[in-house]
Amino acid sequence: MQRVIIFLVLVTIMTVCPALFGADCVSGEKPVQEPFRLACRLANYGQDLDAGLKHIHDMGLHYVFMSIPKPEEVETVQQQMKALRLELLVVRGDTNLSQETCLEELRVQFETCKRLGVQYMFLSPKRHDAPFEVIYDRLRKAGDLAAENGVTLVLETHPDLGTNGEVHVATMKAINHPNVRVNFDTANITYYNRDAKAAVELEKCVDYVATLEVKDHNGAFETWNFPALGEGIIDFPAIFKVLREHNYTGPITIEMEGVKGVEWSLEDKKKALEASVAYLRGIEQFK
Repeated sequence: MQRVIIFLVLVTIMTVCPALFGADCVSGEKPVQEPFRLACRLANYGQDLDAGLKHIHDMGLHYVFMSIPKPEEVETVQQQMKALRLELLVVRGDTNLSQETCLEELRVQFETCKRLGVQYMFLSPKRHDAPFEVIYDRLRKAGDLAAENGVTLVLETHPDLGTNGEVHVATMKAINHPNVRVNFDTANITYYNRDAKAAVELEKCVDYVATLEVKDHNGAFETWNFPALGEGIIDFPAIFKVLREHNYTGPITIEMEGVKGVEWSLEDKKKALEASVAYLRGIEQFK
């Protein structure tokens, strides 16, 4: 009799207040996950930037990754985006971290991001011959400048500050700034590391990842062979599994750098990008 009473009490509680147990636990359904924001790199089109913007729109995408414009070009870029109903999601910054002038250059770029309403600025960080501690200090100060403008500076997967997952983590811990994070590049992992798996390396540093580039590769060490997505060896379903498990909500950007020795026309690039978008939409949800 006592067991029956306990059972009835539990049923009543779950019926009256399912939130105590979680709606997905009561119904058996998985919680609805938000689609990722999918952006396309404008650099994928080479010098055909106007054609690139139109093609991004024609593919049904809404977000763009492009090199940061000069301050005097901001209004023109905003008008281009508005005309095609596109949103600039990530910009590529540029500076030489080994030079003392880098912080002033980054300050101007962060201010441009603020004017554009862009939250993420990508940087391919190269140490050159500067000591690690000098670079860490400059990136920490860059984080302060980024924070003042509502920007997160994201560092690319690239030697020797982001060669792989472990190096990314070591760099993040050394800089120790919430506005300096990782831009994880799926193909650079296999390009710069032997026998590496992108999903495994992502798992190591995912808590620091603010933006992620999807790029495929043939897997050969330091071999310039970056085909359309789904045609190489990168396990993208495994990549997205890691992202979902860690509740990643940042941008996903498509990068496609082609194959050394193979000339791609603009139409070739468009077809490869269309195939890449179709592949991604077949394995994940995007907006």
